[in-house]
Amino acid sequence: MPHIRPATLSRYLLYGQLISRGCLRTRARFEPPPVAVSHAPLARYLHTESAEPPSNAPAPTHVPLRKQLKDEAKRQKASGKKKKKNVNNQVADGWELTVGIEIHAQLNTAKKLFSPATTSFNDDPNTRVAFFDLATPGSQPTFQKETLLPALRAALALDCEVQPVSRFDRKHYFHWDQPSGYQITQYYEPFARNGRIHLQPRDGIAAEDGEGVSIGIKQIQMEQDTAKTLAQPDNVHCIDFNRVGVPLIEIITHPEIHHPATAAALVRKVQALLGAVDACVSGMEAGGLRADVNVSVRRTDDANADAPLGQRTEIKNLSSFKAVEDAIIAERDRQIAVLEAGGVIAGETRGWSIGATETRRLRGKEGEVDYRYMPDPDVAPLLIGPDLVAHLRATLGELPDAVVDTLIRDFGLSSKDAMALVSLDGGMRVEYFWNVVEILRAKLGADALQRHQACFQLAANWILHEFGRLTSERSDEPAQELGFSADGACARVPARHLADLVAHLYAREITAKVAKELLWAVFRGRVPADYPTVSAAIEKEGLWFEELSAGEYAALADEAVRGQEDILRQFVNARVFPQGKLMFLVGRMIRLGPEERIDPKSAEGVMRERIEEVYVPALKAGL
Repeated sequence: MPHIRPATLSRYLLYGQLISRGCLRTRARFEPPPVAVSHAPLARYLHTESAEPPSNAPAPTHVPLRKQLKDEAKRQKASGKKKKKNVNNQVADGWELTVGIEIHAQLNTAKKLFSPATTSFNDDPNTRVAFFDLATPGSQPTFQKETLLPALRAALALDCEVQPVSRFDRKHYFHWDQPSGYQITQYYEPFARNGRIHLQPRDGIAAEDGEGVSIGIKQIQMEQDTAKTLAQPDNVHCIDFNRVGVPLIEIITHPEIHHPATAAALVRKVQALLGAVDACVSGMEAGGLRADVNVSVRRTDDANADAPLGQRTEIKNLSSFKAVEDAIIAERDRQIAVLEAGGVIAGETRGWSIGATETRRLRGKEGEVDYRYMPDPDVAPLLIGPDLVAHLRATLGELPDAVVDTLIRDFGLSSKDAMALVSLDGGMRVEYFWNVVEILRAKLGADALQRHQACFQLAANWILHEFGRLTSERSDEPAQELGFSADGACARVPARHLADLVAHLYAREITAKVAKELLWAVFRGRVPADYPTVSAAIEKEGLWFEELSAGEYAALADEAVRGQEDILRQFVNARVFPQGKLMFLVGRMIRLGPEERIDPKSAEGVMRERIEEVYVPALKAGL
């Protein structure tokens, strides 16, 4: 019998087509769109809008998750179902909530778990399929050893004990997304056990958990993913078998979580840890990580060490951190309402939709007997040597908590900014920050971190906030990626250009507004297309900051307060200094004067001094 390629066989099984001639389509190579560079003169102080040709193309149908949540919140508000703000929904008086979480993460591997087929994300449906993936008679599973490495990195990051011997089991169930009628998993003897994850207030835990909480991890097991179901009109479902057999790890926690916000914080931290050790393909936002939560409640009178937990229900396939928290709150409230009405909680599987206020029943809860677990006779035991574990532990790298501690301790960042810097772009943005730090150290000297800490804080602030404006939907540019890479390089804003910009701004050689215009010039490709460096652009366009003298600031302040006696009278005998009125007058100074020569902080200091020493005494004398 001639050899038939798996892709050809999949077309036959799925569509009844057996191609005997020609070639299958090869994977298309993705190339980023070229960046259009404008050669118009650099606007000196005005951010001009870029003109775009009219287009008759239909608007994209994709709706971002944030917009979906906002739209749903508006509908709930209109219907009167939206909960009031500032309501503590982390606890329910008289009841104790208990939550356990199962996290499914797709491993970052090139091959599937038991077949040599390559993993697929954006390929044409059913083009990355092997014989075993389709349960073709006679095909056998072959464990792909390289899939074990990211799984072990994940286990070490979660402080688990790697088992020297583990085994695979068959979990039987019949559904169209599993051709073999069973899933290969590690139910009885997983490869990792007894882990622990520590959560701090900066991770976003509930205030009721105080200064921190430690959640135990029961086990981590390797298993196969299922096929992807694509719903079509008229009750038609298309199946994409590219995903079947893709390697997953399932992380199972102990039921030690008692507040919804802490549950969401745990999932968020697990995602950060998996990304830091390069174990997971992507996060929740891209579908590479999904969470199932097991929820139960019991009265606080029964919440002692010996009392059993309440009947649990499972909420499947939660795809965002907000969904984890909201679904737990909704299910907790539903169970309490049932019990207070004299009802009984049924063990069942439930679902959750974005913006919903209640969970919905999907099916009765399957137990161990229903799945008919049995050892897989076709897969040999998995033996993991201690030398491999030791090598991976030694090369694991710095975990997010350690990086955050360094940013707070050495650079003086707030915990919020440090957490954001570490988590954005899968950790690539903080690598970019380290590149900028090295360049700034070379510019400022060996003791730069002690003498010029504010310069590094300024760099972090721009990487976090100003970069966000470059790709914001509110900007006048089409949303484009910044182009970060794993080594911290940035295609659109190279580290050397940002370091030059921040150094000039820190030295007060340019204003913040000019700095923002220069950042746009770099992002659009004007630097280095029209100007080789940021410094060259400043020099050629005459953008150096020449600040007003003290006398010029004072004269400008006098002009700004002319005709503003009503505002000035609010400073007379004021118990609380009217900062808002002060900034109003500072704004008039900036508008009336040469903006390119005004430092807002200096203008504020001069205006405050003139109010206290000149204007207020004059008003009092006139009274």
